[in-house]
Amino acid sequence: MRRWGSSLLLVAAAVVIGGFEAVAGSRWTAIGVFVFLLIAAAVLSPRAFPRPMTDEAARVASDDDGRPIVYWRPGCPYCMRLRAKLGRDARHLLWVDIWADPEGAASVREVTGGDETVPTVIAGDRSFINPSVDVVRGLLPRMTTS
Repeated sequence: MRRWGSSLLLVAAAVVIGGFEAVAGSRWTAIGVFVFLLIAAAVLSPRAFPRPMTDEAARVASDDDGRPIVYWRPGCPYCMRLRAKLGRDARHLLWVDIWADPEGAASVREVTGGDETVPTVIAGDRSFINPSVDVVRGLLPRMTTS
């Protein structure tokens, strides 16, 4: 449930604020607020990311084909920024939701020295904490040529 918390909160806010605005007679404001908050809920939801996998499955797949692993959590603005800026390239990465997979959270804590700072990217024997999009994209050519 925690994974969907921010999205559910935004949906509830859309209903409450939109309802108050509608009752106050501001129909267009109500519609605008409602639509804006629903879009924000969709963007922040776990569904905005490629299908997550377990840490174990991601490590096996990464060992097989060299794809980088991105550890993330729903509602993280830095994860959303990375995902949005990667665009279609995001599908070439392995995504582990640390709130859905305790082993993934443990892997992040191991890399970050005890914190669950996301996004954390692991590519081979290298790790990157909150990397730039350029760094992550730089890992992709190695992945596609091997």
